[in-house]
Formats: sequence, structure tokens, C-alpha cells
Amino acid sequence: MPIENIKNNLKSGLTVSLISIPLSVSLAVASGVTPLVGIVTAVWAGLVAAMFGGSNFNIVGPTGALSGIIATFVFAQGVDSVPMLAVTAGIAILAAYFFRLERYLLLVPSSVIHGFTLGVALIIGLNQFNFALGLKGLPSHEKFSDNLIESFRHIPDVSWPAFAIFLAFLVGLFLFKRFVPKLPGAIFLAPIGIYLGFLSQTHAIALPLETLGMKYGEMNFHLFAMPHFFYSAALLRASLVIALIAILETMLSAKIADGMTKTRHDERKEMLGLGLANVVSGLFGGMPATAALARTSLNVKTGANHKTSAFINSLLVAVISLFLLRYFQFIPMAVIAAILVFVAVQMVEAEHFFRFFRFDKTIFFISMIVAVVTVIEDPITGILLGVVLSLLVSVDKMSHGHYDMRPNRSDAGVVTESESESEDGKGKEIEENDDVLMYSFRGRLVYFNSRAHISRFESGLTQYKCIILRLREVFFIDLDGIEALNEIISIIEARGQKVILSSIDSNVSDILKEGIEGYDRLEKDGSIFSKTEDALKHLGIEPKEKE
Repeated sequence: MPIENIKNNLKSGLTVSLISIPLSVSLAVASGVTPLVGIVTAVWAGLVAAMFGGSNFNIVGPTGALSGIIATFVFAQGVDSVPMLAVTAGIAILAAYFFRLERYLLLVPSSVIHGFTLGVALIIGLNQFNFALGLKGLPSHEKFSDNLIESFRHIPDVSWPAFAIFLAFLVGLFLFKRFVPKLPGAIFLAPIGIYLGFLSQTHAIALPLETLGMKYGEMNFHLFAMPHFFYSAALLRASLVIALIAILETMLSAKIADGMTKTRHDERKEMLGLGLANVVSGLFGGMPATAALARTSLNVKTGANHKTSAFINSLLVAVISLFLLRYFQFIPMAVIAAILVFVAVQMVEAEHFFRFFRFDKTIFFISMIVAVVTVIEDPITGILLGVVLSLLVSVDKMSHGHYDMRPNRSDAGVVTESESESEDGKGKEIEENDDVLMYSFRGRLVYFNSRAHISRFESGLTQYKCIILRLREVFFIDLDGIEALNEIISIIEARGQKVILSSIDSNVSDILKEGIEGYDRLEKDGSIFSKTEDALKHLGIEPKEKE
């Protein structure tokens, strides 16, 4: 590691480490594990990702995006299962790397990701209800919604000092965000909270505050804990979803950093680094990790220009924790709640939802469904349902069979205006005095949209003497598409109409020659043209537009 890189990235590495410690502790609590697990993750996952990753700016560690899934898993399987969850998720990421699956995983719609993020943000924020109100000893339930109902039942038992501390620190965090955006408020407010908790616990002030140490016991620093190795169907299911979210979040973070720095990361290396980071994190007793958007952004804004900054960040998290972690046991849970609520609010990007609603209400409602199911049921079900719904909507849209129709009159000798498909995908009937129809297939001609094209010819388009099937915009065709084209040709010819094929794309021409029944006959009859304008001229029509 060149000395020059260390000098240039020391400031950014130190700044990020100071925010990484309170955030790692807080997000570990949000995930249902002990605070130290968050530190272990920030150190080992961060180090390995910095060594093997392909981004110069990504900071990998515990994140809010994964906390909801981890918390649900912890409730069902126990805290000891989390390291194995990280290992299995890491193996899944490495499998995706070796089989180059990231190109498919990155096709998950943004509406699903933002809906999932909104749901997780709600879970993180509302899960702090008990800590913010100072409620203790409430029964735990597997579902988040049941826990929230339980909290509402005990509102009369609220601790007003705890709520006042929560509110004061939350307002403080937003004030820092507003007036000192380059410096995260948690760096300055966490020490104040620790001091306040110390005074409360030593009875120097009359504030009965529950602290991190009172909830989790004394925090003795270590960087290794033997993981508990096991396997279950629930482990596999959760790890696959975590792998998906981790890849998406990491690639998104890297792209945002690239945009801020006008650089380009290596996607393949970043996938490898992320997979190894999760495996190592689990083997050392940590939790699943991914790139953290806020910490990565801070890394860039404080001057990082090389992955050395992320490496320094992880080392300093270890060194600072060695000497100061024991003091974190004094931080009030109300302060932890304020930090996590602030994190949750920052996770939600409202402009995306406004854009979804404005341009496509269907994807907006899918996004909302994902968020609701994530909160009411669980995060895994939410994102899987969202992916399925998005695929169904996409297939439904593509199944309409996109096309374009142009009616022509041979006696007028011109091409009239285009008659495009209507909103229902069925198109409109053309005027009866037109005798030539140019039907242009658009996009793919495959199994899920071929029936729509066939139906148009079965139910109408009977009044034309000749139909030109234009294939210039068909860039892919499968066996079902070829069979559909054969059926369309048979329908047209059975009605005594002439059929012409034109402008066959070079990508599909060889397939059509082998697959179209009677292709040779059509070619001998002069019914196949390389350009549609030649076909129109052959019919006595002078086109206004060239191919």
C-alpha cells in the first residue's frame, strides 16, 4: 500500500470510522444481534471488501437494508445462527459471481427495490418504539406487526425522560443534516449520549435511562467468535434473498460513487469482494454485510480517492473499538433509537415514489404492495412477491404483441399515415377502401406475444387484397414465433389474400429460411423483399418514407 495513498485517504478513513462505530452498533441492535457483532462485521467485511473489491469508494458493513431480514431470521432461528447466515449469503454471492448471474439479478425493477427499502425503513423506525418511549419487558412476537400492536398496548407505561432524550437527539441529527451536511451528527451526538447515560447509570443525574450495557451486558471487545455451523431450508431461503439485496445495494452504491467522482468501478471484482467479505464476516462471528450508501457518500465527500480509505476505516474501527467500545455500554437506548430512526428516514427517497406515481401507477402500487407486505408479513416475502408481480406485469405488457399498421391504396399510389396499436393492444380496423396493409412486428416475436399477433389476423384485417408482413424490427424470434408466423401466413392465404414478407432483420433471416413453410415458394413468387419500399413499388405504391 503506497504511502501516498495512505496520506491522501487518512482523513476520509478516520471520518468514516467515527460514524461507522455508532452506526454498526445501532444496526446490529436493529438486526436483533449483539452490538459487538456489528463491530466485527464492520472490521472484517470492510477489510476483505477493500482488499478484493472493485470500487475505490464503497464502504461495506452492516446496513439498514439487511437488518429487517436478519431480525426476522434471528427471531425464528436465534442469534447464534447469524454468522452462518453471512457465510451462506457469501457463498450465494460467489456462486452468482462465478456463473455471471449479476446481469440477471440487476434486472430486478427499481420499484421493487424502493418498495422493499421503504418497508425496511418502516420496520427499523417503528421497531424503535419501545426504546424511544422507554418501554421494557414487553413480550416478543415473530411478526413485526404483532410487536407494534404490543407496544401500542403499553403506551400508558411510557417513560417521559426517555422520550425527551429520543426527541432531542433525533432533532439534533436532523439539524446537523440541515446545517452541517458534511459532518454526520452521530459523530458528535453519540459521545454526548454516552456521557448522559454514564451520569444516569451512576445516579449523578435523576434520569432513569436504559442503556446498551443494561440490555446486552458488559461489552468486552473481541474480533472473533466461533460460528455455529448448521443448515436449514429457512437459512437457504434467507441467505438467497440477502445475497440478492446485498448485490443490488452494493452495485447501486458503487454507481452512485462513480457518478460523484467521474470514475468507473469493476463490477466483477466488486461482486467477488462482496462474496468474500460475507464469508469472512460469518467465519469471524459477524453478520451479513453490504455496501452502505451513506458511509460511501461520506467517504467520497471527505476526500477519498482510493480503496485505501475503506481499508483505513476498518482498521480504525478495530483500534478505536479496542479502547473505547466499553464506553458504548453507557449509551442510552433512546439515543440508539434516535440514530436508527434517522437512518430509516434517510433510507426513503420520496422523489422515486412521486416519479413512479406520475409516470406509471402500476409500478407505484407494486412498490407500495412490497412495502406493506414487508412490514406486515416479512421482508423476504415482500421482495419475492414484488419480483413476481413485476414479472407478471412485464409479461402482460409484452404479450400484447407490439406492432404498427399502415393502410395503403394502390390506386392513390401513396402510403397513408401509420395506424398504431391502441391502449388495449388490439389495434383499430382500417378503412375499407384501403387494399394494401403493411403490418410491422416490433421487438421480439416469441411464445408469450405470438398469440396476440395471430388473434389480430383471426378476428379481422380481412378487407385487404395484400398484406405485407414487415420484419425489420424483429430482432429475436423463437420456435413459437416461427410457428405463429407460419400460422399467420396460412390465415392470410386461406382467405385469398396475397402475403409478402419484407425487411427481414439479418439476425433472424437464416432462422426464417429454415423455419417458414413455403419460404422457397414465396421467394420464387416474388413475395419476399429486402426492403419494404421495393415491395410497395412492386404493388404500384410510391412510399413517402424510405426504410
